[in-house]
Amino acid sequence: MAGKLYLVATPIGNLEDISYRAINTLKNVDLIAAEDTRHTLKLLNYYEISKPLISYHRHNEEVRSDLLITKLIDGQNIALVTDAGTPGISDPGEEIVKEAILNNIEIISIPGACALINALICSGLNTKTFAFYGFLPLNKKNRKNVLDRISKEDKTIILYEAPHKIIKTLEDILENIGDVNCVIAKELTKIHEEFIRDKISILINEFKQKESIKGEYIILLDLNENVISARDEIKGKTIEEQYKFYASQGINKNEIIKKIAKNKNVPKNEIYKLFIK
Repeated sequence: MAGKLYLVATPIGNLEDISYRAINTLKNVDLIAAEDTRHTLKLLNYYEISKPLISYHRHNEEVRSDLLITKLIDGQNIALVTDAGTPGISDPGEEIVKEAILNNIEIISIPGACALINALICSGLNTKTFAFYGFLPLNKKNRKNVLDRISKEDKTIILYEAPHKIIKTLEDILENIGDVNCVIAKELTKIHEEFIRDKISILINEFKQKESIKGEYIILLDLNENVISARDEIKGKTIEEQYKFYASQGINKNEIIKKIAKNKNVPKNEIYKLFIK
């Protein structure tokens, strides 16, 4: 008889944010597949759980999925956990679930913490309709395509972002979507948990003034009414007005010239000469 695959949600910060059912599941399975075994070991030690661990992350997901499916077919019960939150949500899990379904293996979800939901319910934004986009693509073309798609939404939008990319992502949102109302959730359930609420342009300036940016961030955009993209907003403005618009966001002169040239579809040297004059 085949074993069962348990998708176990783990705390996103505070180690006490875990259910009795999750603890009992981790105690009773034969094997725990973890995104980072060292990280998961801290949780297991906290609850005095001793079980064999195997790494299961983005870089070995394909190979390890085959191995775990073999063990499940052989009758072992396996719990899949990530470093924080619910498996499969911007974390490993999706691939092994697909494989388990193909092999008629029972999949059981052990619910618990999910960062995007915790951020949403405390944001003050519309919770009736929302869309989760996870991390934006790194590829410029793909990133632009996703941002264009988001700009057409009319609901609350939720994104994840790393600390070293937060400013660039906010700038991309400003340029492609507009100066919309935004809520940034930081370090949820941890000591330095914080919610910051303001316009995108103001948040950019605040982050630029910080000596260091640390923590894990969730970006929530209020697109619950039709918004005008930044490019549409400046379409009717003169070059001088565009310059003032970008300068008010704290963008340096060279970057402003590039943006204006792109908006006008002319070489940046032409714009540069105008400002020299």
